[in-house]
Amino acid sequence: MSEKTKQDNLYNIAFYNLENLFDIYDNPETLDDDFTPKGKKKWDAKRYHRKLKKLSSVISQIGTDISSTAPVIIGLAEVENMQVVADLINTEALQKYNYGIVHFDSSDERGIDVALLYQKKYFEFIAAESKTLYLHEEAGERDYTRDVLLVKGNLKGELTHFIVNHWPSRRKGTNETEQKRIEAATLNQEIIAKINQEIDSPKIIIMGDFNDNPTSTSIKQHLVTQEFYNPFESILDKGRGSLKYNDDWYLFDQIILSRNFFIEQNTQHVFKQAEIFDEHFLKEWKGKRKGNPFRTYIGKWHQGGFSDHFPVYVTLLTKK
Repeated sequence: MSEKTKQDNLYNIAFYNLENLFDIYDNPETLDDDFTPKGKKKWDAKRYHRKLKKLSSVISQIGTDISSTAPVIIGLAEVENMQVVADLINTEALQKYNYGIVHFDSSDERGIDVALLYQKKYFEFIAAESKTLYLHEEAGERDYTRDVLLVKGNLKGELTHFIVNHWPSRRKGTNETEQKRIEAATLNQEIIAKINQEIDSPKIIIMGDFNDNPTSTSIKQHLVTQEFYNPFESILDKGRGSLKYNDDWYLFDQIILSRNFFIEQNTQHVFKQAEIFDEHFLKEWKGKRKGNPFRTYIGKWHQGGFSDHFPVYVTLLTKK
């Protein structure tokens, strides 16, 4: 197989937590005050456009060592609204790929959402839904968090469903918040059950920042049923991760596929590989954080980096 043929047959599906891609304007309905010119982080137009340029540069390079194009599908986390996503795809690095956007505003307290980008050349959009995750604190008050995004369309002519997640964080303690992530997994299973009622043997790709590792209870026992395979579990086994906390690597960012992506017969797309896009230029290059993701902020201090997460991606072989 020639190099050109190989590249033309391989397509990447990516997921990237963009670390607070906020615009510079105050939304009175959400807790976004820090990300304004007068806010704690002094977030202004110059910093915003610098971040857009850096993020778009990353996205344009994901998987291009083996594929002839940027990712055909990209799930995103931590975007404030439709406008910041539109600004992202209109950057110089991404404009030529003609990405479409799927985004809904969620009820998250900070105003951050998930979204999906798709190259219109390869993916024919059919429909999308935003599924609200209803959570409550022990005292009974509502805990507002990100919705789950379901997108349906034809990937190179093959009907495929994408489920994009950003699950509740561990900020109040891993064990204390575990049940919330289990409830998020349950919502995913309800979405999958409905798809299964409508379609026989559907192609489904679940992606997101799950705030849990592939081996965590919420993922291993509640999300990855016999219908699915999580290729990122073996990557975690090798000691690699997509983010670092207290000198430990975590692999919260994952892409999980229905098992029919692993069958050669009667399918257009076959799973090829899973990877973390952790190129050297995305890392801190000196000091005590050397090797960590080069992030935009540490606390209130602007670092001018990319994100506190590395992107992850899977490669599909498309049959001709």
